[in-house]
Amino acid sequence: MAPRKNAKGGGSGGAHSSGSGSGSSSTSAGSSSGSSSPGTRRETKHGGHKNGRKGGLSGSSFFTWFMVIALLGVWASVAVVWFDLVDYEEVLAKAKDFRYNLSEVLQGKLGIYDADGDGDFDVDDAKVLLGLKERAAAEPTRPAGEPPAQVQEERDAPAEPEPQNIEDELKEHIQTLLHETVLREHGKDLLQEDKEPAREQQVEDEDFLTGRDVDDKFENLEAETFHEETEASYHGEQTASQDYNHDTEEILYEQENPDDVTYQDYDEPVYEPSENERIEISDNTVEESRIIAEETNRKTDDPEQKEKVKNKKPKLLNKFDKTIKAELIAAEKLRKRGKIEEAVNAFEELVRKYPQSPRARYGKAQCEDDLAEKRRSNEVLRGAIETYQEVASLPDVPADLVKLSLKRRSERQQFLGHMRGSLLTLQRLVQLFPSDTSLKNDLGVGYLLIGDNNNAKKIYEEVLNVTPNDGFAKVHYGFILKAQNKIAESIPYLKEGIESGDPGTDDGRFYFHLGDAMQRAGNKEAYKWYELGHKRGHFASVWQRSLYNVNGLKAQPWWTTKETGYTDLVKSLERNWKLIRDEGLAVMDKTKGLFLPEDENLREKGDWSQFTLWQQGRKNENACKGAPKTCALLETFPETTGCRRGQIKYSVMHPGTHVWPHTGPTNCRLRMHLGLVIPKEGCRIRCANETRTWEEGKVLIFDDSFEHEVWQDASSFRLIFIVDVWHPELTPQQRRTLPAI
Repeated sequence: MAPRKNAKGGGSGGAHSSGSGSGSSSTSAGSSSGSSSPGTRRETKHGGHKNGRKGGLSGSSFFTWFMVIALLGVWASVAVVWFDLVDYEEVLAKAKDFRYNLSEVLQGKLGIYDADGDGDFDVDDAKVLLGLKERAAAEPTRPAGEPPAQVQEERDAPAEPEPQNIEDELKEHIQTLLHETVLREHGKDLLQEDKEPAREQQVEDEDFLTGRDVDDKFENLEAETFHEETEASYHGEQTASQDYNHDTEEILYEQENPDDVTYQDYDEPVYEPSENERIEISDNTVEESRIIAEETNRKTDDPEQKEKVKNKKPKLLNKFDKTIKAELIAAEKLRKRGKIEEAVNAFEELVRKYPQSPRARYGKAQCEDDLAEKRRSNEVLRGAIETYQEVASLPDVPADLVKLSLKRRSERQQFLGHMRGSLLTLQRLVQLFPSDTSLKNDLGVGYLLIGDNNNAKKIYEEVLNVTPNDGFAKVHYGFILKAQNKIAESIPYLKEGIESGDPGTDDGRFYFHLGDAMQRAGNKEAYKWYELGHKRGHFASVWQRSLYNVNGLKAQPWWTTKETGYTDLVKSLERNWKLIRDEGLAVMDKTKGLFLPEDENLREKGDWSQFTLWQQGRKNENACKGAPKTCALLETFPETTGCRRGQIKYSVMHPGTHVWPHTGPTNCRLRMHLGLVIPKEGCRIRCANETRTWEEGKVLIFDDSFEHEVWQDASSFRLIFIVDVWHPELTPQQRRTLPAI
């Protein structure tokens, strides 16, 4: 065996030769004396002695050091958790890079794992959940409900052996939740390069629970039955600015037991809810956070305060609901994704588990609301209305949630025609929130919908005393004044209300009545407001100012018989005009009192009365007893007897009568006038910019959605027969489904 000195001092050739030698000699081989290898350094440092004895590491020494290092790593990992050495500052810094509040995310997502009763999730909670620490003896008592499912499962689970790697276990819990949150809240940014058109929009969990609908497609499908110009009516009709969609024109539900109504024709100021006041199926639609913001917005004239309010989210969760936030979010996601039946089941289960949860019950009501629209079911909608009531009746309900629930209840009651029930709900809202002027404004609308203008007027006077610049109150107050024929007084309220730009003021009705009031007052600015209403999409044109329209229909003031396609009807009327005239004269006997004075505030002066045979497609059996042959004649023409947006009636006008310029409510009908008793001079009618006269036995046809005006300056009465027909371009399906007017 070579001496140790030779092994250390041998040349490079020795090193190479030993490489081809036996394995035993290889341990003594080294590099040249001028260059020490790492192995040599290690040998000198750890394995050698000055006397040259062998000092290399044995196999057992390697194993010993390996175990020491491994155990140090394990205990270091334990120490990170046990002594709270997690570097949360680094995690917070990363969270800020994603621009979201880590505290909110962690507590919102991990709060359900709070095991030590301190109200949040921290390392102590992790230790409890992983079996490293006993659960705190004094946990906060939950209000009369079961604990969240996740905590209950952990509590009941058998004790697990101590995890081998605690740090990895914690990281897996936290990173998984953070990863889901980042994808949900910032997925749009992270996937910006993904150009697939069907990419699903990510919605924040907070928006799910505050009710902020990013794309609530069900709300936009809403359409309601309505009776235009009736005191208890609610509609979903398209205005001139909207494209006609047959599906949204269809009646979703029939009105159930509507309150007693008094039919009003033409354009008398009888209140109808505006686009902004409708459900903004709705509720279903309507972004709830925006609703709260707009309502509070009306209460202040300070622009800075308005902006703060606008960005404020409604608070819909009480303390208990925050503990089941994850379960609420999961159920709400189903609703927002259109899985209505699944969402109903999910919320019903939550209500069963947590009967004291207001947010769970509100979610159930919303799902029932959506399901009613999907199935077109009044029965399901009645259930939703009741559930909204239950929400407001629970203890510890956030004020914003009470408002949303009762407002939605009121809207859906109006949808079913239950105007007086809706009014009671609005009265309760005002009692609960007496300082909220927006709710008082809604209550004023509720009174208008049942025709109680006097109480509505008192409400708006009260609002204007508190907030004199409230545009919503101004336009409605002006509307009431005009209905009371206080024309001059109504103008400034209508004008200033529209000019305020407040929510609910940019409505065709207010432009309509402001222009009408100005016309009657001789103010030449009337057509300026009609023009503005047209530019803002409320009117089809300056002349054609009907508010409840189907777009795309041919529009012209005067029509010929051939253009209408109703040749047989016109021929029958003209051929039998004397029979129709004689029956009309017979019922004109004032002692019978069958002709009723026009009471719609359309006359500047004079005497104008009517005798109605058909109204809204319904035959007046008693009236037809006075004109049986005329009614029998008309029975064969469904284009008129089935016209649910029109009337069939006699009209008598006496000398000295002037009818103000006005327009009918809809472009879905044409109006025929058959001359029966026509004085030789002094009677004329203007439609748009063309004036014509009647002839006995002849039919005039015009579109009364255009502005028209009548003068009776003859020396004797004028008698005509009015027959409304469907617009010829309406399809059979539209004629069957359009709501009645």
